[in-house]
Amino acid sequence: MPCASGTRAMTAEFLITSMAVIILPGTGVLYTLAWGLGRGWTASILAAFGCTMGITPHIATSIAGLAALLHASPLVFQGFKYLGAAYLLYMAWNVLREDGPLRVDAERKAMPAAKIVINGIAINILNPKLSLFFLAFLPQFVPQADPSPAFIMFYLALVFMVLTFLVFVIYGYFASLVRSHILARPQVLSWFRRGFALAFGLLALRLAFSTM
Repeated sequence: MPCASGTRAMTAEFLITSMAVIILPGTGVLYTLAWGLGRGWTASILAAFGCTMGITPHIATSIAGLAALLHASPLVFQGFKYLGAAYLLYMAWNVLREDGPLRVDAERKAMPAAKIVINGIAINILNPKLSLFFLAFLPQFVPQADPSPAFIMFYLALVFMVLTFLVFVIYGYFASLVRSHILARPQVLSWFRRGFALAFGLLALRLAFSTM
């Protein structure tokens, strides 16, 4: 019974910690909100799915121990970091453009679902700090005596991804709810576009100047 009690406590701690990490606004939240405001809830669901799938490679490399190699190789880490920062700046430019694919306006021009998903995947794949995060985060919730730590980490990672998707969908839903109110105010639209662009730009700078 003590083991079962300890496992439940560890699971609860994992869920609480995961929710705290996921709820904090980051690139995935920002990307999902932009699509929720710009194209509605359906587009935000696609964005949330893409961002969630973008976590998968980082989880896989962390479980396989490859993230340790990334951490030990400053050159590789720097390369991924600057590539990710450049992509975030590209997203900032896209949001800022009046005719950009992420513009927040009343027009609903067709946008391929695959493009929304792929951009969301790229945002998270190109952030090398996610691999280091999972490398440090997941092992903390694996019992030392567990005979199959890789399986436990895989299970925890799957739970983390499900939580991520659900939280992002909720963000997108609320963004879509206020969409009509924002569309009715052109000046607010302009400030939202600039705000999203600035946020993406700041995230790019933070990633570019971050250390291992």
